[in-house]
Amino acid sequence: MKQKKYLYFLNFSLILVLIMKFSFAGVRIDEKISITVDDYRLAKSLLPENLKKKVFYLEVRPNWVKNSAKFWYKTNTRKGERFFVVDPEKKFKREAFDHERLLKALKEKTGREYSIWSIPFRTIKFIDEKTIEFEIKDKIWVLDLNTYRLTPKEKKEKKLEKLSPDEKWKAFTKNYNLFIRSKEGKKIIQLSRDGIENYEYASYLGWDDLIEGECGERPKRFWVEWSPDSKKIFTQIVDLKNAKKMYLLQSVNKTFRSKLFSYYRAIPGEKDLVYYIPVIFDIENKKEIKIKIEPVPYFIGFDVQWNKNSTKLYMAKFDRGYKGVNIYEIDAKTGEAKVLVRDENKTYVDTALFDYRILEKSGNILITSERDGWNHIYLFDLKTGKLKNQVTKGKYVVLKIIHVDEDKQQIYFIACGREKDEDPYLVHLYKVNFDGSELVNLTPERAYHEIYVSPDKKYFVDNISRVDLPTRSFLRVLESGKTVMKLGEADIQELLKIGWKYPEPFKAKAQDGITDIYGLIWRPIKFDPSKKYPVIDHSYTGPQAVNTPKTFKDALFHPNTSLAQLQFICITLDGRGTARRSKKFHNYSYKNLGGGCFDHIKAIKDLAKKYTYMDIERVGIYGHSAGGYDTVHALLMWPDFYKVGVASSGNHDHRMAKAWWPEQYMGYPVGKYYNEQSNITLAKNLKGKLLLVHGEMDENVNPVATLRLVDALIKNNKDFDLLILPNTHHGYKGIYKDYFIKKRWAYFIKHLHGLNVSVEDF
Repeated sequence: MKQKKYLYFLNFSLILVLIMKFSFAGVRIDEKISITVDDYRLAKSLLPENLKKKVFYLEVRPNWVKNSAKFWYKTNTRKGERFFVVDPEKKFKREAFDHERLLKALKEKTGREYSIWSIPFRTIKFIDEKTIEFEIKDKIWVLDLNTYRLTPKEKKEKKLEKLSPDEKWKAFTKNYNLFIRSKEGKKIIQLSRDGIENYEYASYLGWDDLIEGECGERPKRFWVEWSPDSKKIFTQIVDLKNAKKMYLLQSVNKTFRSKLFSYYRAIPGEKDLVYYIPVIFDIENKKEIKIKIEPVPYFIGFDVQWNKNSTKLYMAKFDRGYKGVNIYEIDAKTGEAKVLVRDENKTYVDTALFDYRILEKSGNILITSERDGWNHIYLFDLKTGKLKNQVTKGKYVVLKIIHVDEDKQQIYFIACGREKDEDPYLVHLYKVNFDGSELVNLTPERAYHEIYVSPDKKYFVDNISRVDLPTRSFLRVLESGKTVMKLGEADIQELLKIGWKYPEPFKAKAQDGITDIYGLIWRPIKFDPSKKYPVIDHSYTGPQAVNTPKTFKDALFHPNTSLAQLQFICITLDGRGTARRSKKFHNYSYKNLGGGCFDHIKAIKDLAKKYTYMDIERVGIYGHSAGGYDTVHALLMWPDFYKVGVASSGNHDHRMAKAWWPEQYMGYPVGKYYNEQSNITLAKNLKGKLLLVHGEMDENVNPVATLRLVDALIKNNKDFDLLILPNTHHGYKGIYKDYFIKKRWAYFIKHLHGLNVSVEDF
């Protein structure tokens, strides 16, 4: 059927030439740009799911076998999908099994033939050297690697329980209370007695805990942390008594009636929400000990760990509003909580950057902090909580502590921005002493390094790439960075054969004329610099993220790769307020999420002076989630620059968003700037063409955000387009994702090229 549609479109217009001028919202249409059916086919062939037969050995993502340095990984090769196994100690890499022989065995067992390009399982589990397990559609198969005999195995239902370290007891819940039973099951002890529905022990609130109807049952959850000596349990009470819900209506299901779903989700500033109450159970004395801190909002939560002798707990907990974070020492006998270390900031302490380590052996605490304007590592005394020294310094950003060797007093961490004359977003692995001396870059190649450290801390896998450098994967020694073996190198010859070229990194100035900002440009394969091209900006100015790809893989699989083939110049950019730069750079977006695209406008105008083929009279924009907000906000705030937008699943008013995100980046308590930066408040400003898209089952950004914007646009008599995707969550999948992509393509083609096409033409 699709073939017929392509042929029909080809016969209708072998080469579509724009022979007329149109005017859509002030947009000038260029007569010289043509789009052919081949362009559509090329765009489709460069979608992520179609690239796997064009790009091979793209990366190595290790899956460690038990707690060793041995690992397996899956990749695409010219022969199809392949699983490989690597043993660093024995220094070998080989295929994990005979893939063709396995698929033949599967066909004999199931009667179904599987393609080597689409192996029906994604993961394997090594039982021993000669036996693996894998799962296909909820059925587990055991493979004998000697005989290739396949044996089905009953899949055990995952039990909501946890075994004690001494393996004598299992913790579990019943009727909302916490119990333990002996391993043999003969002895059962009830530890809590206050649990009732909506006041539930040893539970937690899952992100996607959808409840059918108003009073349906919430999915069962279980969480405890045994003490090392198996004599105590740390857990929490989930208090839902006064919490408010959000709602979703599922229109497409097996019945002819819509289904109502509810879920617990707090909005900014709200007090009636789900709280966690931390507690300790002394098993020997059958005693419940409430920890002496205030109940914690579920979206903040806490991070805890026991000390080695089971007498204390260490807990990291953020303030509501995120202006500070405390590391507590908790007495396991009394529940008394003492603040050891506190980090705070006038705007916020960024949860995406904060990291810490409790180092009992050396008597220290490590934390990361932006207190000097850049995120760095600080060393504190574990007993007194006093600062010993700042470990790292300089105009760069520590992203995460990877490993700490207490015996050698060395810290391994990843950071960006330290190397001179290099894109500041490129990530490297470093080693430094506790006192800040002997800082060593273990990954000196001028590229982005994706690091995976083995559980035994002896080795790491390093995927080295840039947007203009195909990935090379190596196994390296953690202590020195020395290469043990090359694991693979991306093969992109099939891409090069069709004329594909790397996107171009660029550096521009922000609106202040001082700050450097960085982005990428994608051009069509059939690019002609003598012509004028519409420009499309892919936006996501979320302060927790970096939008512009820095790795080869991320740039290749970016939606701009395919979109550019429809004769657009596509860009993406990280302006002020986004992540992985200085605190000053980051603070631009605080209470100012609506300013995210301001830097984009200057950058695009400056680029157009250099690249005269960029037509800034025809500028479109698109984005998802926070990028959906950006898209609409750009059309409303700068309607004379941005002419066309496609906004998917946008959080158009931060007052109705999930609480943690706006409370951290827009401020707490809720202020007037929430209203001022709402797309709903600004709906009267719409001039350009706008397509709004939302999934009806989106529990991340509730559809109410888009529907309230729709209401405001209608009340202001504004023209717009709306697409609701049935039964679709925040991440679009399957036929709904495919339809959405085609709809987005058609929308930009129609309103930037002036060609009236529909999804049926793709």
